[in-house]
Order: sequence, then C-alpha cells, then structure tokens
Amino acid sequence: MKISIKNMVCNRCIYAVQAIFDKLEIEISDIDLGEVETKNEISTQVLQNLNSQLKSTGFEILEDSSKKQIEKIKNLIIQKIAEEDIAEDFVLTEYLSLALNKDYSAISKLFSQNENVTLEQYFILQKIEKVKELLLYKEFNLTEISLKLGYKSVQHLSNQFKKITGFSPTQFLRSKEKRIALDKI
Repeated sequence: MKISIKNMVCNRCIYAVQAIFDKLEIEISDIDLGEVETKNEISTQVLQNLNSQLKSTGFEILEDSSKKQIEKIKNLIIQKIAEEDIAEDFVLTEYLSLALNKDYSAISKLFSQNENVTLEQYFILQKIEKVKELLLYKEFNLTEISLKLGYKSVQHLSNQFKKITGFSPTQFLRSKEKRIALDKI
C-alpha cells in the first residue's frame, strides 16, 4: 500500500517517519521523500492512528491526488537544491517536465493554484534558504555558493538574496535573522 506523506523534506524526515511506522508496528517495504510503501494493506483505524501520530510531528497523510502531485514537485525541487550541483544553464521547466513526465504548463498551473506562489518563485525561495544555510556553515565563500546553486554570478545571487530577505548576504550573517524551515516555504 502506497501512502503519500506531506512535509518529508530531508533524510531526517525519512528517519522520523520510519520511527512512527516502527512504533505502530507497520512493516515498510520502501520509504522515500513523500512516500511510504507498506508490505500489507492498513485498516482505516490504523491509518487514522498513523495520521494522528504523523501530524503530532509535523507530517500528514495526503489523500488528494493534486496535493500528492504538489508534494512530489516540492520534493524534486528540494532534492535538486540539496545536491548543491545546479548547472548555470539549469532549466527548471525541463527538469520538472522530465521528472514527472508531464507538460510543464499543467504542472505550473496546478502548483500556482494550490500554493499561491509560482514554481519559479518557490524554487528561488528554496535556493535562498540553501544560501542562508551555506552562509551560516561558513564552509564556502559566496563565489563557491553561487556556483553550487547555479547562479550566473555572485552579483546575481546577492541581488536575489537582498530582494527576498531584505539583507545582503553579509548583512544577513551579522543579523539575528533565522532560517525558514523548508516545509514552511
């Protein structure tokens, strides 16, 4: 039985969801971002209990097909950014169309209507959160970060960062501004 789960955005989320399934003694055959496949069918009562446990930790079972699709889109974007290997010529439209085997205009329309933000804006917001993370770790300089995340230049990254956050990257490091959880974007 496949179960789509909202807000699984990283490997720690996979471990947290796995722990809930283990606690409820539900055997899993496969688990990935946004989706769990159980070895057996689950009763409605167990499913409700599972959803309750998931909600208590910030997750939730998705039953609506459009919400499942949106969660897949979000996970694809988050995974792509997490790789920190976005080419300068990366094209979001091609990436999502190919990954989902759907026309980009349909994907974009579904996303925009349900999330009140365009896919491109969502992608930029996710990239900016990754920039914040990398800045705070201080492992890479701004030039290296811009290369990892597919920016054409440090200036492009800095301009986009300031437009979204209101701070330059340097000002952000000096400020007490916090990062935004990826599932809250």
